[in-house]
Amino acid sequence: MYKIFVNDHPILLSANPEMESPYTSIPIQAAKIKRIIKKVDKGELKYVNLYHKSDKKALNYFKKKLKTIKAGGGVVTNPKQEILFIYRNKKWDLPKGKAEKDETIELTALREVEEETMVEGLKIDHFLTKTYHILKRNGTYKLKETFWYKMSTDYQGPLYPQLNEGITKVKWKNAEKTQKALQKSYANIVELLNQKKNLFQPENRVK
Repeated sequence: MYKIFVNDHPILLSANPEMESPYTSIPIQAAKIKRIIKKVDKGELKYVNLYHKSDKKALNYFKKKLKTIKAGGGVVTNPKQEILFIYRNKKWDLPKGKAEKDETIELTALREVEEETMVEGLKIDHFLTKTYHILKRNGTYKLKETFWYKMSTDYQGPLYPQLNEGITKVKWKNAEKTQKALQKSYANIVELLNQKKNLFQPENRVK
């Protein structure tokens, strides 16, 4: 199953045609996807399950209906096992950004983390997962697919937010402060950090 977040509400893409209440299940090939996204965005609809015999095929079908923006980001830790956060638009977030032309997604993730935080000596430990959320640009909905990597660094220098990207703070946060930050974060970031119980162990490879 995949989750496509619209604001903090997920649209489910699954192989289950009988998702439990309160979800409304619709065969994805019969769904008016852009209309559904608009309703979720406006708060008129909250629980939607778009199903197909294969959840991967459901995702591929969904991608054909919207322009997809590929991005890379990092869950970065230091020797104290603190996590690197950025603060933007009154929300705590993780550093990430859009891939440039002919750039590998691993390089995107490393570049964006360094640009947004000025942290140096970054190393990718392993791939974590992908998250999906909907953006609205110039009145058009787009799908953002973010590849997340577990990263580490021994950097102990100052942190500088990338102000021209609307970032106003960069902070290392321990486990307690991380949970507090997640109370003012995005649903996909909360899910990424809270559900990856084995965050610091290799789990996945990019597919």
